[in-house]
Amino acid sequence: MDFTSQELVRLRMASSVDPLWETALSLHLLQNRSAPLIFGAWRREVGGALRRAGLLPAARALMRLCPDDSYFPDFLTPGAGDTDIEIGLDRLLSTPRHRLLAELTQLHVHTRVPVPPGVRRLADGCSQTMRRLGDSLRAYYRIAVEPYLPAMRAQAASDRAVRAEAAVTYGAEGMLMGYDDLPGWDYRQRRLSTPYPVERALHLEGRPLTLIPAFFCVRTPLVLVNEALPPVLVHPLTPTPGWLERWRGAVAGPAAQLIGSSRAELLRILDRPMTTTELATALRLAPSTTSQHTSVLREAGMLRSHRQGVRVLHQRTRLGLAVLEGTLG
Repeated sequence: MDFTSQELVRLRMASSVDPLWETALSLHLLQNRSAPLIFGAWRREVGGALRRAGLLPAARALMRLCPDDSYFPDFLTPGAGDTDIEIGLDRLLSTPRHRLLAELTQLHVHTRVPVPPGVRRLADGCSQTMRRLGDSLRAYYRIAVEPYLPAMRAQAASDRAVRAEAAVTYGAEGMLMGYDDLPGWDYRQRRLSTPYPVERALHLEGRPLTLIPAFFCVRTPLVLVNEALPPVLVHPLTPTPGWLERWRGAVAGPAAQLIGSSRAELLRILDRPMTTTELATALRLAPSTTSQHTSVLREAGMLRSHRQGVRVLHQRTRLGLAVLEGTLG
């Protein structure tokens, strides 16, 4: 992917994870066995929850529509970093009929699977079938993605802070060079190379590229197949093994009982200094509410705040870590 100076100026980062991209990628994870140390516990938990809710048939139908393969329809991921599932679903359900037909035809040509009657009705833009698809995606999202959003957003906020710091210090090119921390990524002389699964050149043609962090993206970056659509580049966030257990422990542990779950989660994500805005984005709280939490924790000696240029950074103290880990003696 080559950048002009104009395209570098217009480069943007999504504010957090995109619900429909995460929905599609989580469906892929349930179909494969990628990253078992990282997502094995999540798979078991989500599989059980889908079974108890009677949603396994709906999930299997969504997997056929969104297979873990080199192609799945672009209309399933219409956003460029939207953070609201309903906004994404509204866009998805407004997909023009010609796109539905073209993308679903391409899907079944690629997979060589006969087109089921329900998919034919979907390709025809049947309003009732489209509504059922929206309902299925929403119900699946509520079980497989939404309960884990605090951990996902915290990871995205941490990644965004690193990228933003590089952009502020070194400009857009410095930010792109920072993606060298992802395996196989390389930026030099206005060209970004990534480990995409097939040979592909993305031509921006003056349009802004949106970089979207994805928690459930574990193997390679993704782009939309249709180059006429607004260009996005979805990149992995690389959570570490044990993230689910650590997050559960922070939410339900002694710290949550002592200081409340929101303040415990705030302390947990402060592995590195963060601003109030970054914390609010990660916790999905209003900045004013987040500021109140930081004030209480600062007065209690669990975090300290210091100014760095125009920003105020919050950092967890030893006391805050001890409360979080339940080791306060």
